[in-house]
Amino acid sequence: QVQLAESGGGLVQAGGSLRLSCAASGRTFSSYTMGWFRQTPGKEREFVGTISRNGIITYYADSVKGRFTISRDNAKNTALLQMNSLKPEDTAVYYCAAGRGAGRNFLGDYWGQGTQVTVCS
Repeated sequence: QVQLAESGGGLVQAGGSLRLSCAASGRTFSSYTMGWFRQTPGKEREFVGTISRNGIITYYADSVKGRFTISRDNAKNTALLQMNSLKPEDTAVYYCAAGRGAGRNFLGDYWGQGTQVTVCS
């Protein structure tokens, strides 16, 4: 079993940057594809991106492509979401997940509790 904990959320002005971290417990972190999702009240959870187990292959939603970067450090059991050029529409609770598949075919087996990101104009 894997437990995930996101951190790094906060309030930032439009155009700014934030880096979210997802710390994983357990010894099998490298066995999972890692995904990032976000959700705003009243809306369905939205796919942000995924990174393969070895960290080589990434997929991104069109809405964040070129602005967000996903990376991972398997030695530290950590996944990162670097968010640049933030927009007010990026405001959401961001979740990391450990699972299978890639891109929009990702299926999350384990989920973190989420971290709030607020972008003000």
